[in-house]
Amino acid sequence: MPAIAATTERLAEVPIATAKPLCDALGLQMQLREGLKEIRYGKWEDKSVDFVKLHYPDDYIRWLAEPAWNPPTGGETSVEISSRASLVIAEIQEKYAHGDVLVVSHKATIRILLCTLLGIDLGRYRDRIQMLAGSVSSVKFDVHGPLLQVLGDRAYMGEELCARPGA
Repeated sequence: MPAIAATTERLAEVPIATAKPLCDALGLQMQLREGLKEIRYGKWEDKSVDFVKLHYPDDYIRWLAEPAWNPPTGGETSVEISSRASLVIAEIQEKYAHGDVLVVSHKATIRILLCTLLGIDLGRYRDRIQMLAGSVSSVKFDVHGPLLQVLGDRAYMGEELCARPGA
């Protein structure tokens, strides 16, 4: 299996704090890809929702209503995220036509990528794809296109860990 964000036979990418231990445990070499990084929140980066609502109310409302085309102030749209992440998936499909590839990324990026692969409106990624932090999803690529086999599985975590606030 390869890994992007790491690579074995295949492992694909980003959150290094998550990908590195996985790669080490599985004997994979991590391969980083910029296309799998988290959404750029621009001026909202590291700010609370209350701060954003107070200082950027119009942008915030537009972003909530239609994130595909309305970015966080100075940030990027869902369309832009989809574009950069899709290039990584195309690379994976070309290099690793057979076998498994581990892709490690952030929640919003993964949901947007899944919407892209499954033909779901990018502006609805928060409304159509439920995914909690630390979850595992699986997509199979075959002659009929992408097939979502598993979405947001966290069974490996155990009940105690899953029950923690914010998990």
